[in-house]
Amino acid sequence: QVQLVESGGGVVQPGGSLRLSCEASGSINGITAGGWYRQAPGKQREVVALIFSSGIKNYLSTVKGRFTISRDNSKNTLFLQMNSLEPEDTAVYYCNVASVIKTYWGQGTQVTVTS
Repeated sequence: QVQLVESGGGVVQPGGSLRLSCEASGSINGITAGGWYRQAPGKQREVVALIFSSGIKNYLSTVKGRFTISRDNSKNTLFLQMNSLEPEDTAVYYCNVASVIKTYWGQGTQVTVTS
């Protein structure tokens, strides 16, 4: 059973940066997309960034230009570079990998942006 393990969350001041990582414990065949989602208290989970198998990337409008999604296939790892963080970015961030057979979720990592 492949698991996704996230790291890189923490507490940062507004304007700061964090880099989230999501490492799969094994190879996943037939990947269609990888993505990062977030859920703030009292709100629904929302998609933050997606990277498709083609390499095409999509971003939530409020993070476009500040966040960058990337992947290292050789290390089975997905990344989310977050710059110019704002208090509104505070949430639990989840990574997601979708394959033709199954969808995998990480356990979540807390990101808190506060002065």
